[in-house]
Amino acid sequence: MGVPAFFRWLSRKYPSIIVHCVEEKAKSVNGDNIPVDSSQPNPNDVEFDNLYLDMNGIIHPCCHPEDKPAPRNEDEMMVAIFEYIDRIFSIVRPRRLLYMAIDGVAPRAKMNQQRSRRFRASKESVEKVAEVSRIREELDKRGAHLPPEKPKEEHFDSNCITPGTPFMARLAKCLDYYIHNRLNNDPGWKNIEVILSDANVPGEGEHKIMDYIRRQRANPDHDPNTHHCLCGADADLIMLGLATHEPNFTIIREEFKPNQPRPCDICGQIGHEMKDCAGLPKEKQGKHDELEKPFGAETQFIFLRLNVLREYLEKELTMTNLPFTFDLERAIDDWVFMCFFVGNDFLPHLPSLEIREGAIDRLVNLYKKTVYKTGGYLTKDGFVNLSRVQLIMTDLGEVEDEIFKSRQQRELAFKQRNKEKKKRMKLMNDKPAWIPQGQFAPVPIGSSPAPVQNARQEAYHMRIQGMHSSSHSSSSSLKKDSDSPQSGGVGGNHSRSSTGEKRKREDEGSDSSDEEPPDEVRLWEEGWKERYYESKFDVDPHNIEFRIKVAAAYTEGLCWVLQYYYQGCASWKWFFPYHYAPFASDFINIGDVPTSFEKGTKPFKPLEQLMGVFPAASKQHLPESWGKLMDDPESPIIDFYPDDFKIDLNGKKYAWQGVALLPFVDEKRLLDALSEVYGFLSVEENKRNVRGDDRLYVAKAHKGYDFFAGLYEGRNPKHKEFEITPLLFNGMKGTVLLSDSAIGPGETVHSVIVGQEEVQNNKAICVRFRDPSYPDNFIFPARRLKGAKDPSRVLKPGDLSHGDNRHWRPQIGMAPARQRASLGASGKRMLSHSMNNRQVGQGQYATVPPPNPTLNYGQFVPSTVSRSLPGAFMHNQYALLGLHSQQQGRISGDRWSYNISQRQGNQWTARDGGTWVPMPYRQLSNPPDWNNSSSTNSRYSSHQDRQYGSGRYQNYDSRRGTSSQQRYSWR
Repeated sequence: MGVPAFFRWLSRKYPSIIVHCVEEKAKSVNGDNIPVDSSQPNPNDVEFDNLYLDMNGIIHPCCHPEDKPAPRNEDEMMVAIFEYIDRIFSIVRPRRLLYMAIDGVAPRAKMNQQRSRRFRASKESVEKVAEVSRIREELDKRGAHLPPEKPKEEHFDSNCITPGTPFMARLAKCLDYYIHNRLNNDPGWKNIEVILSDANVPGEGEHKIMDYIRRQRANPDHDPNTHHCLCGADADLIMLGLATHEPNFTIIREEFKPNQPRPCDICGQIGHEMKDCAGLPKEKQGKHDELEKPFGAETQFIFLRLNVLREYLEKELTMTNLPFTFDLERAIDDWVFMCFFVGNDFLPHLPSLEIREGAIDRLVNLYKKTVYKTGGYLTKDGFVNLSRVQLIMTDLGEVEDEIFKSRQQRELAFKQRNKEKKKRMKLMNDKPAWIPQGQFAPVPIGSSPAPVQNARQEAYHMRIQGMHSSSHSSSSSLKKDSDSPQSGGVGGNHSRSSTGEKRKREDEGSDSSDEEPPDEVRLWEEGWKERYYESKFDVDPHNIEFRIKVAAAYTEGLCWVLQYYYQGCASWKWFFPYHYAPFASDFINIGDVPTSFEKGTKPFKPLEQLMGVFPAASKQHLPESWGKLMDDPESPIIDFYPDDFKIDLNGKKYAWQGVALLPFVDEKRLLDALSEVYGFLSVEENKRNVRGDDRLYVAKAHKGYDFFAGLYEGRNPKHKEFEITPLLFNGMKGTVLLSDSAIGPGETVHSVIVGQEEVQNNKAICVRFRDPSYPDNFIFPARRLKGAKDPSRVLKPGDLSHGDNRHWRPQIGMAPARQRASLGASGKRMLSHSMNNRQVGQGQYATVPPPNPTLNYGQFVPSTVSRSLPGAFMHNQYALLGLHSQQQGRISGDRWSYNISQRQGNQWTARDGGTWVPMPYRQLSNPPDWNNSSSTNSRYSSHQDRQYGSGRYQNYDSRRGTSSQQRYSWR
């Protein structure tokens, strides 16, 4: 989602949603690499059923990483992708399904954002190449040692990661080989289904995954307690996961670590930026430079637990005294809807709402006040009640002026703090010249120094700095000598100001880095709305009708986005036709805005989308005849591909945060122009330009393998669909068709990557797969399924408003801990020996914990006992632990013994002993009056559960011939 700070805000506000992954690494034994066996139990103490991979979040970092050298060629890129998937698979270890979804053709609403990104990437690439050439030329004049420059054709254009390009077609073939390889050789893949949805299948990767989940949930055979795990870094995955209403949904993503070192684009070394490169030769790693220099710590993965987020939202959204029944699922849907106002991939965020300023909290507060007025929720099953949304927008519009003024005050205060900080840093940096700076600078006592990156480069900078310091000192001393009266120069009584030139204080100097472009709108001053529409939309500042028109289009967009998240794409053609959003106060009578969309629209074909999102600089990925339409002056659509364009910072600091002012593509003009060049496509290009199907793979060990093999043996037609039996495919429903590219049993799967081995005697099978279909008017219900069970609660009692929290135990990992700390036999003997002189009254006791620490009260449990309900009897603050409901015991000093009889099933008798164990209890009524005499016989019985206990205690004193009886209870 288009909210860069959303995940950071969410993880800070709700910290318990994050858990670090426990990852098992491959081992090396005698030089042989032993891979991780993913068929073994998951080390994270939780078993996942389905793993979904949003592949574009894997492809981009593997093909053009930011924290290490880029792969040298496409083969290395493919291997990096394979290794990344292997790593995720070994952490999650799905037991039913692996779904790999690559972005296909997106709706027009998303294509506009893709167009902006690709034009920006092309522009930044051109600027970067020019900057590299300039710096190389300067270093070459100085005689610096530079690595050979890459030929222009070897520069990787990240824009090729778009549906329809030759790169994406090759990626699909490589993944087909990879899946066959793992199904044949990896034991963790033997019994799972694998679905590959490549770039020829329309839809964004994450939305293809959600569409699959929605359609399976509507299937009666779906397991409502399926544990889903989705891999991806986009913030909108959080919203999509909540929108499923599945109780067990987890997201796995890379842990974000800021300020990671990046390699220089000129010399390839780290420790400096490109502008500071000195062109020094590469430092040797190993005797013969045979080692790769590490670029930093390996990326770690984290789990984001949506079930814990649901617990937080339950606390946040619960409202009392509502005029209707509170429904957590409906409230969560409303929360998801409100998050769209702060930004998404399809609409710009409202000017008054910034995620860093607590915009979501503000909306939640307005929502909780408004619900009492509206008498109901904002959304239902992905459809919006706009008359209720109008009330929230009205309340927000009333405080917009205050928001803008507060934002300006915070910005001024921030700048002032930065200015004062720079003053302090300057004073701290005024150190003697002989104290080293940079990475060799001394560190405070107690702190560990960071490892030096690129020592040669750092030493070079130190020498340059020393030269500047010495020259500055020499010039300063000469200046002093010339200014002194003895030197015959300008006398000491002649000040610089006598020349008429004002001396400038250093702290008054303006920092060029703080300079910002002038803000024409000035939202914090009166007349901000008129200036905004005049500056951003180029319309008359008093044109009220235009403002209402923009707000209506934005409202329509909100309805489209919500349906996209809950029901699928409502229209492939719809898009928001403006670069900027309206103000909240412009939403007037939005309840009358129509929210129906044109039915039956179809997405672009892959090559058509390329023409809609690519700049002319990336035309090499298109057919030659199509690429000419981008730069031919006579082209009827030449205006779609400007060589340069303006980026409006719109109050932001960095260019990537600004708005790229590109013309919107006219769909009719584009398709009319392409109709003239369709006849020039080759056979291979036509294959890349079709709408395809998902592919479903299973291994021979899978129970559905024989069903697929029988379809091929029957020589069925390629276009015929067959229903699959959910019982054979872990409850999955859908239809399958035969695949033209299927590799038969026993055949060889040829490698498409240099260095990768062929798969002999293939034992996997592939078919085309289609999700179950439903009528056009079918509405997927946004609710919990019958039989769904919530996982164990995680939050501490203080974070919850209800529930029994007396036995709450902190949960650190993905599941409640199954192991507890315990003492061995030697530890018990040591404690017993150290405590044998302590007494309670006239008796002795020991603090030896019982041998089974997994039960709440730690009671003694003979191995033959099937039920282990604790019996506990208090003496001051110590408890005597027993078993079952019928027991006999004898007390002697600090020891006691008992007989246990069980009359259900087999007849048996067990004898065991016990000790006094310190155990605080919250409350005790009528504690037994223990007699410490060795001749005292005790008989007791109890009836208890895990939290409460009561019983009868009988004490007989043989010397006195008396007996007494007491009832007792504990909590």
